[in-house]
Amino acid sequence: MKQLTGAEIRKMFLDFFKEKGHAVEPSAPLVPHDDPSLLWINSGVATLKKYFDGRVIPANPRITNAQKSIRTNDIENVGNTARHHTFFEMLGNFSIGDYFKVEAINWAWEFLTDQKWIGFEKEKLSVTIHPEDEEAFEIWSKTIGVPEERIIRLEGNFWDIGEGPSGPNTEIFYDRGPEYGNDPEDPELYPGGENDRYLEVWNLVFSEFNHNPDGTYTPLPKKNIDTGMGLERMASVVQNVPTNFDTDLFMPIMKATEEISGEKYGAENDKDTAFKVIADHIRTVAFAVGDGALPSNEGRGYVLRRLLRRAVRYAKKLDINRPFMFELVPVVGEIMQDYYPQVQEKADFIQRVIKNEEDRFHETLNEGLAILSGLIKAEKDKGSDTIQGADVFRLYDTYGFPVELTEEYAGDEGMKLDHQGFEKEMQAQRERARAARQDVGSMQVQGGVLGEIKVDSQFVGYDCTETNSKVIAIIKDGQLADEVSEGDEFHFILDETPFYAESGGQIADRGILQSEGVRVSVRDVQKAPNGQNLHHAFVEAGTLQKGTAVHAVIDEANRSRIVKNHTATHLLHQALKDVLGTHVNQAGSLVEPDRLRFDFSHFGQVTQEELERVENIVNEKVWKSIPVATEYKPISEAKAMGAMALFGEKYGDIVRVVQVGDYSLELCGGCHVPNTSVIGLFKIVSESGIGAGTRRIEAVTGEAAYQVLNDQIAVLKNAASKLKTAPKDVAVRIDGLLGEIKQLQRENESLAAKLGNIEAGSLASKVKEINGIPVIAARVQAADMNSLRNMADDLKQKLNSAVILLGSTDGEKVNLIAGVTKDLIDKGYHAGKLVKEAAAICGGGGGGRPDMAQAGGKDPAKLDNALQIVEEWVKSV
Repeated sequence: MKQLTGAEIRKMFLDFFKEKGHAVEPSAPLVPHDDPSLLWINSGVATLKKYFDGRVIPANPRITNAQKSIRTNDIENVGNTARHHTFFEMLGNFSIGDYFKVEAINWAWEFLTDQKWIGFEKEKLSVTIHPEDEEAFEIWSKTIGVPEERIIRLEGNFWDIGEGPSGPNTEIFYDRGPEYGNDPEDPELYPGGENDRYLEVWNLVFSEFNHNPDGTYTPLPKKNIDTGMGLERMASVVQNVPTNFDTDLFMPIMKATEEISGEKYGAENDKDTAFKVIADHIRTVAFAVGDGALPSNEGRGYVLRRLLRRAVRYAKKLDINRPFMFELVPVVGEIMQDYYPQVQEKADFIQRVIKNEEDRFHETLNEGLAILSGLIKAEKDKGSDTIQGADVFRLYDTYGFPVELTEEYAGDEGMKLDHQGFEKEMQAQRERARAARQDVGSMQVQGGVLGEIKVDSQFVGYDCTETNSKVIAIIKDGQLADEVSEGDEFHFILDETPFYAESGGQIADRGILQSEGVRVSVRDVQKAPNGQNLHHAFVEAGTLQKGTAVHAVIDEANRSRIVKNHTATHLLHQALKDVLGTHVNQAGSLVEPDRLRFDFSHFGQVTQEELERVENIVNEKVWKSIPVATEYKPISEAKAMGAMALFGEKYGDIVRVVQVGDYSLELCGGCHVPNTSVIGLFKIVSESGIGAGTRRIEAVTGEAAYQVLNDQIAVLKNAASKLKTAPKDVAVRIDGLLGEIKQLQRENESLAAKLGNIEAGSLASKVKEINGIPVIAARVQAADMNSLRNMADDLKQKLNSAVILLGSTDGEKVNLIAGVTKDLIDKGYHAGKLVKEAAAICGGGGGGRPDMAQAGGKDPAKLDNALQIVEEWVKSV
């Protein structure tokens, strides 16, 4: 067998299928683009769903890829098994209605056994098939020549993810030899069983059925091939190492961790697990952050936070007690640079994000220790020697506190853990996660006539706002039609169209289609599966027939406002990079006539001063009257020029480049102004966070920007009128009024304190003695809780020894305060417990320290009843 690096295996796989006529699809970002069903890209086929279900027809029906993927549903196994990962690469070859089982099986066998390629010994390979897949059996046994005893029929060999394409699959297994299992009594020792000897290296899925919404299966209009080979697993076989972690894809990370920790990989099982967890998780986090995800408390961000904290916890087994994961990012970048240069290119940013998260977690570890100390004390006070499972889980889940560490600290205090209760909570969390997890792979049911329409249609709307065209296809109610009449809603395709189809964030054009006696309003335009502009329209008058010559006119005023906003988004994108940093990347946009919306990656707040700088930069470029040029170039040349490729977009060999002078250069298929001066004016109207590490700016241009400023001036004039001053003096006048208000507040507080002091003096004469304990319980007049607290403080100072309970009402709200002097605290009297009981009577709750505690209630009618409990409470202590 050849000795190959992971990078060489990846290249060999792609080269093999290129020779078989496949187009190489670049690896998509881990953060899905326009696919809300997925948290992460989790397989090689995930980015190709639009081809499999017929929404888009690929230029080449044969596709191959190496796709970076993330799966975290088995995170507990990572580090404890030889082959579980959260980040992995899936090598795949795909046929969209082209070749099928014969070619897929023959090519898989050729790649694995031919000496030009991997060169496995044929007798070491076995396969599994679906019991009813006789065609696959015939190919494996008759064509390939695999002995029948090495063809295993398994019921589970059927790939089905809900609605959409599904079908049987065949898996190829490599026999690693008797040293990995040789017990004839082991019922799992066979290809497809739970064992370490027979290792699955490739899965070939034959998509031949539609799984329909009603649960039935029907043959697909076009049969597909979808295969998957895990690169890490393949590398472990080719490199003849016991686990994926011993391959060249991981070992440099292990070596770097050895240098940081002073420990050795391979010396102790427990420590080996820590090495593996760290190596796996840093790959996942480095790639995910590089693709735009950031740590947070929800969604993708929570996955990253959990992975980082899990790695930091395991690092303690290697005696690493400081932030260190960020130091491994350059190692990951170096291993993967051959095919994924982004990690190295963004290493500084990725390191900064990871270092910030590590620092934060080390702080929460200290918080966790403080909480654990409190739990230990509380359990001891109850006479218990066990920390409850729910508390152990809270430490683990909320603070990332390792269970082993909890057990160690508890053991020092003679305490033990409720492991059974902890496991119960863990299981409940897993079930919640499973219930919340979406069906992450489902596709649309394949079918429809749009995929069959292959007529040529040209978009000429960059240069024309109207054309004389011919209607070459009409679709009504999902079927091809020859004509439509007044009142019909339908779709159509023109041989030439000026109407822009929605894409790249720019919404579609609207307009009119006319011919003699016919008027049609165009309401929307989208891309058809074969790339034509598909117009959604309504017949206002007449009858439109297929083949009719028509005059197509877009709403020019509408387009004019759209292009101003679109070019402004390009200027905004670059301005954000200038002000916030080069890590800023577009994460989504919407270009409409009335506004633009721009989402971008940034993991901090955007200050008002930064927003003003961004706005000023964009307006400076508008007022400099910079020409906007568009031209078509080979993608390699465009990237060499420095053109920005947008996140998640797919580009062909020839791309359209939009250049704004020497300031902005982007790949873009949208419509733009000829010169920045056409934009007129740019105004940011809002900025906000919309998710982990993603911010959103909404802005307006031209007439809409002028209107926003006019509205703001009107508000300013109105305010000036009410303040009886000139607009330019509004801020000064407000400052003066605020000063007056503060002075009045101080005077009010001073008067309230004096009144409170008088009332406290009056109350001090009404002390009762209950079992020798001085007690005051009274309803008082107090403006707020602060006044009530001051009153209680005054009473404690005046009386030296007392239990105090005061209450007041504020509309429908009850305020309660309890105070206990130090001498009585020592005798067991506790203000927090007293106020809690009193508040319960008023339909509220609260608590606090032994000396002073406050609470609120919802039922003012019960306040007097609440105050009366103090006597019985004092007697009961």
